[in-house]
Amino acid sequence: MKFTSKELTPYLSARHFFGAEQRRHRERAKLSLVQLANIVNFGKSTLARVEAAELMPPPELPAALDAAFGTEEHFHGLYQLAKREAHPDQYRRFMDFEARAEVIEVYEPQAVPGLLQTKEYARDSLGCQEDLAKEQVEERVNARMSRQERLHSAARPYRWVIIDEAVLRRHAGGRECMHKQLARLLEQMDTPDSKVQVMPFSAGPYPLMGGALNLLTLPDGSTMAYEEGIEAAHLHEDSEAVKKWRRRYEVLRANALSLAESADLIRTAMEDYKPCDTQPS
Repeated sequence: MKFTSKELTPYLSARHFFGAEQRRHRERAKLSLVQLANIVNFGKSTLARVEAAELMPPPELPAALDAAFGTEEHFHGLYQLAKREAHPDQYRRFMDFEARAEVIEVYEPQAVPGLLQTKEYARDSLGCQEDLAKEQVEERVNARMSRQERLHSAARPYRWVIIDEAVLRRHAGGRECMHKQLARLLEQMDTPDSKVQVMPFSAGPYPLMGGALNLLTLPDGSTMAYEEGIEAAHLHEDSEAVKKWRRRYEVLRANALSLAESADLIRTAMEDYKPCDTQPS
């Protein structure tokens, strides 16, 4: 059966424009989808869906396309716009601030913060949302992974993360997934630009248990507070409102386990996720 390219609508969104540009450069280079797939090391079906704007471009694809077509950072730039469309409108301003922040302080009571998630953990966490189709889950996963790109650059922000002990105990993606995820936390536990603390069950109730909190400090010294509940979130830019959330975060930091104690608790939790010994006794 002959493959028929879908008609594109390049000016509908940044994602549609990315796909149209991929096809334009591919056809100008006289490459089929199969040939381009071999060059950039992505599946033909993935490239076809990216061209048709049915799939958010995977984070590694823009650089591969720029290298294949000699387009410098053309696709990289398009991706910076397209990846924002994988998030609801109310989060976009927060994402803009996060992308520029020099210091990122996070509290999460239920899940590993997105900036520290493995791809497998992110996929399982997002997959439980019944209103998201499989394709939408993959889009959100790729968008979440793209947020981590800055952490590997020379301009990476300083991060301080506080998580509730419940994050360590709630299974996501199976034993191997959780073991790898907690290992990722340990890697970020106490580095020159990353710290992780755990709020233990033994601490009892505390004011921030009801939702997540992000404090973002920008290069000019201003700080934004982003607090998020189950269905609603609010970005606080007023200095007085930010002070209130800053005080609550500092109290939380003072009452959480030390970095060394937090690392010990994470290692203890990892023991529960070691692969089962299937060898006969």
